[in-house]
Amino acid sequence: MGQRAAARNGRSRRRSRRNTGRRRPTGPILLLGVCLALMSVGAGAALAHWRGGPPPAEAADGTDVAPLMSQDPAPEPSASPSPSPSAGSSPKPKPKPSPSPSAKSEPPSVPASGPGTFTVAQSSGTAAGTGTLRRYKVEVEDGIDVSAQQAAAEIQQILAHPRGWAANGRGRFQLVSSNADFVIRIATPATADKLCLAVGLNTRGELNCETTEGVVVNLRRWLLGSPTFAGTPAEYRHLIINHEVGHEIGIRQHMGCPGPGEPAPVMMQQIKGLKGCVSNAWPYDDDGTYLSGPPV
Repeated sequence: MGQRAAARNGRSRRRSRRNTGRRRPTGPILLLGVCLALMSVGAGAALAHWRGGPPPAEAADGTDVAPLMSQDPAPEPSASPSPSPSAGSSPKPKPKPSPSPSAKSEPPSVPASGPGTFTVAQSSGTAAGTGTLRRYKVEVEDGIDVSAQQAAAEIQQILAHPRGWAANGRGRFQLVSSNADFVIRIATPATADKLCLAVGLNTRGELNCETTEGVVVNLRRWLLGSPTFAGTPAEYRHLIINHEVGHEIGIRQHMGCPGPGEPAPVMMQQIKGLKGCVSNAWPYDDDGTYLSGPPV
């Protein structure tokens, strides 16, 4: 009994020493710890890829793979500063803005009426052409913003043109400021109608005419030209002067179109339609041939 008791006491002391020491992890527990560590590393790598790497991959069915979420999302990338031009380079020119519709040039406004009084152009010149001397003066209705001096200079050039009346033996024309044989007046539509109606001509606020005193030019035609004339208003003024002065020198009858594609005679009322002709502002062509048509 004493030996057995002693043996039992020895075994009890050895077990007590083993129980007081640290136990080593068993196999299943160790395997579980390794798996948890690997999952932590994989989640961290995936989160880093979503924040700073390329966009998420696309699944086979075309839908985006949902990114991993984070408690503190990465900050928005700041915009890159615009590069400043170097000392040896010039900045790119900015494109010019397209002009707005309001920037387009508008036709000049034409007053419908005026006071009926006129300013005489105080200018004179030498006679141009050959034949009978015809002195003329230019008057412009007051308050219409047309210079009498400038209008007179323009008319003087028209009458002395190589394709005009003076250059082709139909008279000598001289600009004067007094003692004129006839007068060329530029008047508002209402005043022009009144002057033309005095000789029985109804110009309807649109047309020019020739009276016993001379030529009446409708301001609307002087400034705007004609919708049937293929040229600028300045070119149409040539037709106005040549047509009305043609009446002044004795050509009483109007002419029609001589044929399709032919230049319209200057004595044709081109504002009423060209009838197949081409608009023309001169009584003669470059060869000095008179441009005529059938009488109307």
